[in-house]
Amino acid sequence: MQIDFAIESDYEYILLRDKHIHKTLIRPKLKENEILIIRESNQEIGWMRYGFFWDNTPFMNMIWIDEEYRGTGIGKKVVHYWEELMKQKGFEMVMTSTQSNEGAQHFYRKLGYRDAGCLMLENEPLEIILTKDLNQINVEEINERSDI
Repeated sequence: MQIDFAIESDYEYILLRDKHIHKTLIRPKLKENEILIIRESNQEIGWMRYGFFWDNTPFMNMIWIDEEYRGTGIGKKVVHYWEELMKQKGFEMVMTSTQSNEGAQHFYRKLGYRDAGCLMLENEPLEIILTKDLNQINVEEINERSDI
């Protein structure tokens, strides 16, 4: 498995699959290295996209792993990889969110994310906001990160 910054040649892959981003925002995010592509044997199998909450806190907006690769630890590796990138850039905290009716909340909590609040939009499930202090990474995570 490889994790790389997405490049222009990944544009079509993202455009066709990521239904949660406006197409005019894809190229700027590619330019700013805010999309990671996950590959297996040189084939794209997913992506992770982020931005910044209040323009100062890295916020993971989307992580997608193709169905046949889920449950294999790839998602965890991608999140750890991204967290390490953010830590190297000097950030001490990262954020993400998930809807309350999705199982992803349990995935993030297992990775050390803590509930920080919620957002209620009309006719939508509760959106749970989660944060992680990058200075509080435990020994198990350090060992896993050395395998990345």
